[in-house]
Amino acid sequence: LSYDGLYPVLMLSMVIFTYGLTTLIGGSGFLAVYLGGLVLARQDFIHKNSLIRFHDGLAWLMQIFMFLVLGLLVFPSQLVEDPGPKILIALFLIFIARPISVTIALLFSKFNLRERLLISWVGLRGATPIVLGTFPLLAAVPQANAIFNIVFFVVLISVVMQGPLIVPIARWLGLQNPTPVRPRFPLEYEPRVPLENQMTEVVIPAQSSMVGQQIVNLHLPPQILILLIAREENFIVPRGSTIVEAEDTLLVLADKASLALLQDRVNSVEPL
Repeated sequence: LSYDGLYPVLMLSMVIFTYGLTTLIGGSGFLAVYLGGLVLARQDFIHKNSLIRFHDGLAWLMQIFMFLVLGLLVFPSQLVEDPGPKILIALFLIFIARPISVTIALLFSKFNLRERLLISWVGLRGATPIVLGTFPLLAAVPQANAIFNIVFFVVLISVVMQGPLIVPIARWLGLQNPTPVRPRFPLEYEPRVPLENQMTEVVIPAQSSMVGQQIVNLHLPPQILILLIAREENFIVPRGSTIVEAEDTLLVLADKASLALLQDRVNSVEPL
């Protein structure tokens, strides 16, 4: 397109068209848009990074709008009416329904028992069931208001009960593994034409054979270009004499085959 600002407009138009057409023929517009997002996420196209940021900001805006609308539909006095059955439903979902469903879904997976227990606990109910709870209201289903209040109450119980206990339970199960802070490189790669090259971050583990070696002695293929090295809170412009240290994060530009070769070299403990 002639102007970069038209790409978000095009993408948003595709979302609306996908939703509208699917709904028109009797399908689920939400599911169609979701599947379309999955398909696009696997593709390489122009301005992909900027479009991801655009949709991320749009998603936050829609969440704010959604909670404002939900706040207009909720009456606290109705939520606390007859709380006994609502509490029982919430406890049933948290302690029985979800653990059983997770166990069945992950029956043939590689997750062990402790990991399955954690997965079953972190299944917080949130905005999605509340939005789905508005559908009976829109369709004027009998007792729709009661259904919506029950769903909203269950979500509140789930967030209040499960949310604060996620970290303690993960620690109790021995599964707490804080995600390391990834450096934010001051570079962005936007291919203008279809290219095989991609920009990737590669972390050097302490046991790698590359640790302590100069870049010139790594004998990397010419298709691999190291753009920057993130070391602690600093960025280093690499030269042939630059020594690779443990826990360095390399910003690399290369094709998929070369990246696979580099990853094997990074994970190798054999001397170069």
